[in-house]
Amino acid sequence: MENNHDIDKKFNEASKVEEPATFPGFDKVWAQVEEKLDKKENKKRIIPIWLPYGIAASLIIGLGAFYFINKNDVTETNKPVITQNTVSPKVNSNVQTIDSTVKSNIEKEINSQKEVQKPEVLAYESITPEPSRSSVHYNELSIDNSNVAKDTIAYREPDNDGVLDKKNKETKIEEVMMMGFGQKKTNNYVTSSSTVVSSQQISGALQGRVAGIEVSVLGNTGDMNSVRSKESKISIRGFNSLAGNAQPLYVINGKVSDNKEFGKLNPNSIESINVLKDTSATAIYGSKASNGVIVITTKKLSRKERKAFERLQKIQDSIKKAKSIEKQNNEEYDAFVENPFELTKNQSVSTFSIDVDNAAYSNIRRMINNGEIVDKNAVRIEEMINYFKYSYPQPQNNQPFSINTEYNESPWNPKHKLLKIGLQGKNIPKDQLPASNFVFLIDVSGSMNEPNKLPLLKSSFKVLLDQLRPKDKVGIVVYAGSAGMILPPTSASEKNKIIEALDNLQAGGSTAGGEGIELAYKLAQENFIKGGNNRVIIATDGDFNVGASSTGDLQTLVEEKRKSGVFLTCLGFGMGNFKDNRMETLANKGNGNYAYIDTMQEANKFLGKEFAGSMYAIAKDVKIQIEFNPKYVKSYRLIGYENRKLKNEDFTNDAIDAGELGSGHTVTALYEVIPTDVNSEFLPKENDLKYTKNTNDENFNDELATIKFRYKKPDGDKSSEITQVVKNTNDSLSSSSDDFKFASSVAWFGLVLRNSKLISNTNLKEIESLAKKGRGKDDEGYRAEFVRLIESYKTQQK
Repeated sequence: MENNHDIDKKFNEASKVEEPATFPGFDKVWAQVEEKLDKKENKKRIIPIWLPYGIAASLIIGLGAFYFINKNDVTETNKPVITQNTVSPKVNSNVQTIDSTVKSNIEKEINSQKEVQKPEVLAYESITPEPSRSSVHYNELSIDNSNVAKDTIAYREPDNDGVLDKKNKETKIEEVMMMGFGQKKTNNYVTSSSTVVSSQQISGALQGRVAGIEVSVLGNTGDMNSVRSKESKISIRGFNSLAGNAQPLYVINGKVSDNKEFGKLNPNSIESINVLKDTSATAIYGSKASNGVIVITTKKLSRKERKAFERLQKIQDSIKKAKSIEKQNNEEYDAFVENPFELTKNQSVSTFSIDVDNAAYSNIRRMINNGEIVDKNAVRIEEMINYFKYSYPQPQNNQPFSINTEYNESPWNPKHKLLKIGLQGKNIPKDQLPASNFVFLIDVSGSMNEPNKLPLLKSSFKVLLDQLRPKDKVGIVVYAGSAGMILPPTSASEKNKIIEALDNLQAGGSTAGGEGIELAYKLAQENFIKGGNNRVIIATDGDFNVGASSTGDLQTLVEEKRKSGVFLTCLGFGMGNFKDNRMETLANKGNGNYAYIDTMQEANKFLGKEFAGSMYAIAKDVKIQIEFNPKYVKSYRLIGYENRKLKNEDFTNDAIDAGELGSGHTVTALYEVIPTDVNSEFLPKENDLKYTKNTNDENFNDELATIKFRYKKPDGDKSSEITQVVKNTNDSLSSSSDDFKFASSVAWFGLVLRNSKLISNTNLKEIESLAKKGRGKDDEGYRAEFVRLIESYKTQQK
């Protein structure tokens, strides 16, 4: 009995101590509780869920009964007894449980029989069902935070039929004491820690902050006069498996992965596979391993295997990137049909305008390097060939260009021949170039707000500024929703001022391209230098959508503006929304040239190293007309230049526009020839003509063809003409020049990219081999880059 008096005394002393209103470190305690629950969730499969709670409840009931038997005069307890519970040796020592006891004002005698049958459980590892107004399960706490004198927690005890009687079976609870149990490694005892939390902090402190606890508010919160107007439900959970994930966890070489990555592994590279289940899995990897763990270890790759794997990974990444780009691709290219074979006896003359553009090659290079499918309409073979410089001699006798021809075997069609025609522009020293009047026309619309557009554009123009002299002038016009001048013509000596204007450019708005072109030409004309180099340099992705925006409108606009004597250079930027067709139209119809800038390397090439050829024209309206001799040529076709072909009568018409040739520039064209003694599957059908001669009685000895060239001076209106005869030869491809081999390989690759129906050999290995043989002197490395491009494309086709 003395022990009972001591217990009563301790309770009375404890009741006088005011418990703290808040629980220090509450968040950390519950985070640890949740972590332990997650790690040990598997244990519910080993021991029935009711066993640990039954043991705990029995201990609490037994102690309570023992106390009241020996202390009948005690009717109210101010503080709960904190007991040290021991775990039966039969219970697995790894099991951890959570229990809680409640400190309350006990208003009635505890019916011991009813308590034995229905033990009081305040919280357990399960989500409680949603309560209703008519019935609430016996293991549920209702938290009342309404505006009463003191917040209470009502515990509802069920009747014999399991249904709560709200009027008679309700006990108001002022505070909740939560106890957390943790395992001690040294023995089988379980120690506990506890704290007392008032009902006022339960909803606010726990909701959304403590892992593993769900707090939801029920009832009409607006009724502040009713004790039952606001109720909360507390459920403690610790089961990650509630998400319903049935997939095992994959760990590859110590890195957590998934079944997709596992499926990509080469079976030959796997060294071992181990499967972990139950406690062995969760002990290491936590609750996410509740469905087991598959541990894969791969073999140590050799250096060769590792490089092969890295190459494969790069290809897979590029394919993914390509698919992503193609989804958003809104690029535009004009469709065209490749030139067919012509029968010489029916049509012996072919006429076309030269083309110094090289945008198609850098654009195709971008597509291949990104792993994209190359749009065949983006492949303009003449621009691919003319991207590279060739070793042609400088012109003599004050001519603006030299003429160079070579006739040899065709690499893609056996028994066919190729005629290469090359022009070399006169190289004018930089200090002898006339003064320049440049107007930068810059697109700052919303479509330019990408890293490979406006930022690259600014850096590219700085390369161009480095080539200018103090006597050269630069003005800047921009356009978005409307056009405006942001820098009047300024001497290149004020480089910092020009750069500052460029750096301040920001993208945004629609694209009034037509208005921008009008203003740029107006500014160039107002500052026109007679005998100088007057040029508008437009930089855009070609996405015009305000004012003159269609291809036809732009063609009409620039055809009118070229009469002013102002030349045009078009610089294309960006991908995904690039309008190649509009840029090509501007360059072709506006006395201009066109380049695609995809990297700073390309900017340095076109605007730096090839500045003079790109920005200074030494001849304009350059046309080529070739007449084949039917004695040696049965049929022929021009490779590329589809959108540069002219009518035969246009050759002598000076009103017809043609291409421009820059200082030091080279231009190359190829004709494929079917000799008269060759029967080819590509020969067009012959028609029996009544009035046309079908035989060639005249003898022109060994003349294969006669080539005529017409051109104007940059500021002239009348054309001059040059004529040259090509001799028939029977040389083999192996004896041809490096330039012939390389130009042939570039054209061959272009024909494959276009899926040409007029070639019989599409072997990429042979194309690569021919390109390597023709690489020759390659100081800048551009030809070597072409060989690597073929290799990349070849890999993508596997």
